[in-house]
Parts: sequence; C-alpha cells; structure tokens
Amino acid sequence: MEVDAIKPYLCPNCKTNRSRFNLIEQEAKAIKVNPRTGELDQTYSSENMDPFHMAYQGPQRKVQCGACGLIEEEKSFIAFAEHNQLK
Repeated sequence: MEVDAIKPYLCPNCKTNRSRFNLIEQEAKAIKVNPRTGELDQTYSSENMDPFHMAYQGPQRKVQCGACGLIEEEKSFIAFAEHNQLK
C-alpha cells in the first residue's frame, strides 16, 4: 500500500496517540448471494450493476489507532487533531 502525505491524526478515543496508526484501505465488491444457501450467485461491476443494487458509498480509507484499537473514518482522526493542535 502506497501512503500519500496525510494530515496529522489524533485518536478521538484515547486522546493521546498522535503517531501510531494502521491505515485500512477498503475495496468494496458488489455481490448477490443465494438467500437459502449463502452461495455466491453473481458479482457486479460498475458496468453491469443491477438497478436494485446500491453502489458502495462509504470511505475508501479507515484508520485504526495503534494504541487503543479504535477504528473510525480517517476524517474523524483528522478533525480531532485539527481541534486539538499541538502548541
């Protein structure tokens, strides 16, 4: 995983960790499963999306605090750091 330059983070849970994090890259796969067996019936791409299947609209990246383990959207860690800037 290539990491671009990121903004400062601060964990909104433990409120002390500013340096140890795990970046979680998310890749959504649209699928249809058989409701009785749980077997995979079909996979979708953006070209063949079923009209009744909503495309994933969540964040591409989540962050886990390396100290307390909290997993949240990246924007939560950035916003908490901006609100509690180091002097």
